[in-house]
Amino acid sequence: MEQPSPLKQIRDTLALAVGENAVFDGWTQAAVDSAAAQLGIDPDQARLAVPKDQAGKIDTYISAVDQELEAWFTPERLQGLKIREKIRGLIWKRLEIMAPAREAVRRALSILAMPQNLPTGLKSAWRTADTMWRIAGDTSTDFNHYTKRMTLSGVYGSTLLVWINDETEGWMETSAFLDRRIEDVMQFEKFKAQWKGQEHFSVTRFLGRLRYPAR
Repeated sequence: MEQPSPLKQIRDTLALAVGENAVFDGWTQAAVDSAAAQLGIDPDQARLAVPKDQAGKIDTYISAVDQELEAWFTPERLQGLKIREKIRGLIWKRLEIMAPAREAVRRALSILAMPQNLPTGLKSAWRTADTMWRIAGDTSTDFNHYTKRMTLSGVYGSTLLVWINDETEGWMETSAFLDRRIEDVMQFEKFKAQWKGQEHFSVTRFLGRLRYPAR
């Protein structure tokens, strides 16, 4: 396996700390400098390693959360869990990882929603959903590969919006919302499986019935 470059190693080391310092300094160079001082990294090297633009800093942070998540969910931790439990656990653990930077995450969502940053936001959202499905053991390569990631992006994104404003103890509001969203997804997946199981389904016959309903 190829070793990451020295600058990438520095970037990976700094990324989570940059997010935590962005709570006070925003997604600015000051957050990078503070993170470097906190971790004893040369500030000049830190500035070279971390992207200069806000969207780049945020994307670096999100990537580090993905890596942290992957390191946490070992095969032993996933063993015996149903797919529903895996997905819920993955989303909840992401929130726990990001908790020290929650206010910075709130700002990050606004920054990524800007027109010039939408490509970065969409790319990072897809990468996150793909990471979570891979950790959960998904190996699909057909159309399901894409629908699963799109669905999970929606569940995670909407949960994130609830979480950044949740002041309830233990994030109870977020927890209840996440459970409802996952239940919706499970019902949708069940419907898809039933629909695909209709081997003799005819689109022509179906459309004909819509036009000429049986009496």
